[in-house]
Amino acid sequence: MGVGLRLGEIVETSKGASIKQPSILDRVRFAKCRALMERGATSGERAAARAAATRLAAAAGLSLAEALALVDRAHAPRPGSADAPRRPQPTGPSPWTRPDPAPKRAGEPKPPPEPITADEVRRQKEADEARRKRAATRAAKRPRPVDPAWEHWSAEVRAAQAARDRDWAERRQSGTAPRSSTRISE
Repeated sequence: MGVGLRLGEIVETSKGASIKQPSILDRVRFAKCRALMERGATSGERAAARAAATRLAAAAGLSLAEALALVDRAHAPRPGSADAPRRPQPTGPSPWTRPDPAPKRAGEPKPPPEPITADEVRRQKEADEARRKRAATRAAKRPRPVDPAWEHWSAEVRAAQAARDRDWAERRQSGTAPRSSTRISE
């Protein structure tokens, strides 16, 4: 399926009004026929291409000369397009780019990177630690939503620990609990 070029053709309707009915010239096929018509290897090939181009133009309601002129006009460079002649560009380095400190030479290997010093590693670690501290401070300031499941679990843990503490205190008073200051969780 080729790309078409719409042409305007004025047609009389049954009520006597004139309307513009579009016709389509298959530009891709027409370009192929034109190329063979101009650069065909034999005279027979060029004649067959001319006949095919004439048929394509007639299908669009044009003569061969009109179709050639139309395609040439469509492919002519417009002012400001990529094919149009441009004003000369300034030469030299651009004011928006930094000059290359060491221009590359063809065939020379790239120099190995300089190793990182211990001072640089220390600075990187300090900067990373400072960034993490700032992030932790911001996170601590943000209000956190209460999770009911967490609150229920932590209440159970606190109640169980309180019961163990009471039991330990009772055993200590009765003399059956160990006298160490460390608590042993059950």
